[in-house]
Amino acid sequence: MGEISRRSGFAASAIRYYEAEGLIEAHRSSGGQRRFERSVLRRLGFIRAASNVGLSIEEIRDELARLPGNRTPTKADWRRISRHWGARLDEQIAALQRLKSGLDGCIGCGCLSLRSCAFSNPGDWVGERGPGAQLLPDSLRRPHPTKRSG
Repeated sequence: MGEISRRSGFAASAIRYYEAEGLIEAHRSSGGQRRFERSVLRRLGFIRAASNVGLSIEEIRDELARLPGNRTPTKADWRRISRHWGARLDEQIAALQRLKSGLDGCIGCGCLSLRSCAFSNPGDWVGERGPGAQLLPDSLRRPHPTKRSG
């Protein structure tokens, strides 16, 4: 565990979490220690990159399920799954650009309050949609992951 943690940059608790979630796999030694194949480092690298761009655990799991289970993934395998989330990144970039444009205009007025802003939210009509930042694009409003029970 210590070696994979050191080489991947993930805390041991994160590695155990990803193992419990089925994103990586370890084998047990005769003494009960976890042993990881070298290919797990690539999977952890993918998990970090995918998390950094906003993919959820479920999305990461779906993408990793596209990798072959009977051999070490090749560059072509990784390229194939990266195409699946390339569109997701394009959508997220566009949403962030819309957000930036909107913030430039709204915050520029000085009120800093979408709740009382008569221009962006007259009569607080957005509050009727529910809690949270309702004016953000959906891809930027994903709920935070919940803590696992158990």
